[in-house]
Amino acid sequence: MKLRAITLDNVRRFTRPVRIEGLSDGLNVLCEPNEHGKSTLLDALQALFFKPHRSKDSDVMSLRPHAGGAPEVTVEVETPEGRFVLSKRWLSRPMATVTRDGRLLAQADAAEDWIARLIGSGEGGPSGLVWVKQGVTGVTGLSGASAREEKATLAARRDLLSSVTGEVEAMTGGRRMDAALARCREDLRRYATATGKPYAQGPWREALDRVEALRAETATLSGTAEALHAALIRRKTLRRALAELEAPEAMEGRRTRLEAAQKAYDTARRHAEAVAAATTRLEASRIAVTTARGRLDDLREAMGEHQQARDAAAEGKAQATAARGAHQTARAALDAAQTALARADQDRRAAAGALRHARLRQAAREGAARRAELTRRIAEAEAARETLEKAAAAARNGPDAGTLRRVEALASDLATARAVRDAAAPNLRVQYSAGRDGAIRIGDTPVPGDTAIPVADRLILTIEGIGQLELRPGEAGRDASVATAETALQTALDRLGAADLDDLRAAATARADAERSLSQAQAVMKGLAPEGIAPLRAALARIPEADDDGEPEDLEATETLLAGAEKAHAAAQSARDVAAARESDLRTAAARHEADAAGAVDRLRRAEALLDRAGGEAMQTELAAALEKAQVTCAADEAALAEQRRAAPDIAAAEAALARARSVEEEARAEIGRLRPEIAVLDERIAQGAGDAVEERLGETRDKLAAAEAQLERIEHEVAVLQRLESALETARAAARDRYFAPVAAELKPLLHLLWPESDLTWGQHSLLPESLRRDGQDEPIDVLSGGTQEQIALLVRLAFARMLARGGRHAPVILDDALVFTDDDRIERMFDALHRQAGDLQILVLTCRQRAFRDLGGRRLRLTEVAEG
Repeated sequence: MKLRAITLDNVRRFTRPVRIEGLSDGLNVLCEPNEHGKSTLLDALQALFFKPHRSKDSDVMSLRPHAGGAPEVTVEVETPEGRFVLSKRWLSRPMATVTRDGRLLAQADAAEDWIARLIGSGEGGPSGLVWVKQGVTGVTGLSGASAREEKATLAARRDLLSSVTGEVEAMTGGRRMDAALARCREDLRRYATATGKPYAQGPWREALDRVEALRAETATLSGTAEALHAALIRRKTLRRALAELEAPEAMEGRRTRLEAAQKAYDTARRHAEAVAAATTRLEASRIAVTTARGRLDDLREAMGEHQQARDAAAEGKAQATAARGAHQTARAALDAAQTALARADQDRRAAAGALRHARLRQAAREGAARRAELTRRIAEAEAARETLEKAAAAARNGPDAGTLRRVEALASDLATARAVRDAAAPNLRVQYSAGRDGAIRIGDTPVPGDTAIPVADRLILTIEGIGQLELRPGEAGRDASVATAETALQTALDRLGAADLDDLRAAATARADAERSLSQAQAVMKGLAPEGIAPLRAALARIPEADDDGEPEDLEATETLLAGAEKAHAAAQSARDVAAARESDLRTAAARHEADAAGAVDRLRRAEALLDRAGGEAMQTELAAALEKAQVTCAADEAALAEQRRAAPDIAAAEAALARARSVEEEARAEIGRLRPEIAVLDERIAQGAGDAVEERLGETRDKLAAAEAQLERIEHEVAVLQRLESALETARAAARDRYFAPVAAELKPLLHLLWPESDLTWGQHSLLPESLRRDGQDEPIDVLSGGTQEQIALLVRLAFARMLARGGRHAPVILDDALVFTDDDRIERMFDALHRQAGDLQILVLTCRQRAFRDLGGRRLRLTEVAEG
């Protein structure tokens, strides 16, 4: 590929189309002053060949003019197939086309593919080896771009060195070596990562996972089989226990024991009932004896009582008369004592009331401070509650911090949109003549001098003494992003009821202040009334109020007065009690004597009646005979009961034996009821296990595990072989790499000798770039050489790469943008010779601003010219 013409439109400073024509084979030189667009030309070529037309990355955006627009680059190239025109436009209505003789061959993605085939590689390509950006003077930075481009350039160098010699193509090097190593790594990457770990989706990981899964399944099935075996043993044990419980002899034994115990208990209970009946008969006999003895005793007593009643009636009459006189005297003494006690009680109550009143007044005075404290706390708590309610109401108004941040983000988006719009908009800058400052105004505001003012919208300037000037920004002013951002911000402010962002911030600040006030009021309220105001009021109500503000009474004198009154009252009470007791005793004695007299008379009448009811003295012999007969019957019943008790069985033992027999029977039934469901569950579990063929599945799983482990062993062996092969290939390529440098060294040697006779370069095994310069028998690392020496070596290496590309049928133009900035006058002449030496079958384009230094370079001189409209 060789360049024949280049056209730029809307690329940085070139807002109008410019063109370079007449690029020939050999050496072409564009020598122009700084800021004439030489570096722009190289960046535009890089974009055409390596940036997709839909790209919007930083490299593409850097091509856009300040006034906006869509960068467009057109290049005419010549290949062995003929001449083609390649065009690309980015950003606005992006396009990519390939034409030949005015006929469209490809466009869009098809055009991108056509260009990729033309340069023969990906990003960087062979051209990355021989295109030098301004300021890139080192040896290692061949592409002068990003790390990704450096990596692509390294790949291009390897591809180049692998294809330039038939010797490398033979057995162990070159593309076959690269292909073998790539195939080895590709096969290895199917199994393992670069660090040697199993690849997540690879067969090695799958084999490991399968072995692990089968091992887990084997463990699970083994556990299931063991559980099934345990269930069989448990069922056998339970069935044996159930058979023992349900054996006929066992059931008959339990039944027999229960019946015998029940019979013994019934016999003991019936004998106990007979003993109870004998006891009842004995009790009746004893009652009969007691009754007979009582009747006899009553008769004898009635006879004695009759005699005593006659004597007592006479004596009682005399005593009653004397007792009535003594009672009248005691009654008079009691009345006098009652009057004295009433006066003492009145005095005591008066003293107690005075003491109670004095104590209340003292308690009220002592509680005054507490009442004042509670009153103050209640008032402060009421005020804090009012503040809390107001703060809570205020804290519910206004935007919170999150809402404010979202609206501020919208405001930031608006500011960004305006900044982007202003950056892309044309600028107005006024330079006033002396004394004319402020002669141009926007509305009533003077336009400041020597200040860039972006024109993002229609603008009317008033020019003093001339009139008005209207500016229209065109396409840049129609950017809808600013209006969209303004609408979004205003919608948010309207929804929140704020006039502007400052108003919203003030509302948010007010809400934050209210929230802080609410927190403070809650803390104050908690400190004053942690349980609320009502408990404070209840505590205040329990403290008595002082009834007056007079001097406090003498509690000690009041207490002394009360003590004296209580002492006098106690004495009067004692005197009254003595008189009352005497009066009561005498009254009781008089009443008793009266009663005794009456009783004696009545007793006499009763004794006479009792004696009559008892049958008189004649019944005494008959009642004595009846008592003797009842005593004989009672003795016989006592002997019969004693005999019954001696023959009685132990009913408690019989009851305990019956309870034990019943317990054994019930426990047997309960055990049978428990064993049968458990056996049924085990039957179901064993049947299910037998249906699942656990043992057979366990055997199959073990077989699968053995096969999976064998497969894993084969894969791990294959991985080990591939890793060993990769290592061997790397070693072989490293050994053969020295032979890779022979072609480039052959191309480079005559060029080096133009500068340093008998010099040579040593090469890096990985970077495929020079590492040191050997001259005068010493090796000098490249990075310690001077800047001029480094750029000279870098240029010579690129020329050698370009010659090798050309010999391989892959012509790439060499483009050098101020590549010799540190070279002295003597060496620059020899570098010019090197350029002419290599330009025989290459196309070299030199871009430089050093007009005097490059005047003697020679070659075809190029010019950037504007393209006429139409």
